[in-house]
Amino acid sequence: MTLESNKTLGGVGAILAAIPGVSVVGIILMLIALKGLSENYNEQGIFKNALYGVIFCIVAGIAAVVVMSGSFLLGGITAPAFGPGSALFFAGGIIIGVVVLFIFYLLGAIFFKKSFDILSVKSGEKMFSTAGLLLLVGAILTIILVGFAVMFVAWILAAVAFFSIQPPTT
Repeated sequence: MTLESNKTLGGVGAILAAIPGVSVVGIILMLIALKGLSENYNEQGIFKNALYGVIFCIVAGIAAVVVMSGSFLLGGITAPAFGPGSALFFAGGIIIGVVVLFIFYLLGAIFFKKSFDILSVKSGEKMFSTAGLLLLVGAILTIILVGFAVMFVAWILAAVAFFSIQPPTT
């Protein structure tokens, strides 16, 4: 794909990634763009790190659902038999699920930051580094919910960075 089409896919993907409900479509578009950009710049780390970031985020969601579902099911089954103790088990399962989600999501953000840092160096667009840093800070702050707003800003900055990539001078 051409640099121009990768810029467009990446920019639109980053905008969609910021919108709940269609963020999966945005991430897929961004991955396609990052694959193309990694080929344009002959740097596979751009795509590989982003792919690892997506994989960690998927694992985060699956692991959290499994842990929390198990907590709901076992808490519901044991509640009549054990009384208040099962409520602690239920709450513990929820807390463990949130911690697992947080850890894997943080790992995903670290890999996205690596990808954006490499892309920043290769493209000369420094806004990618800023977007990567904000994604990481946002992931850290999700534990207190402020991070979601920070990550929204990060995806918008990433979109601006994609649209701002200049073709290499020959």
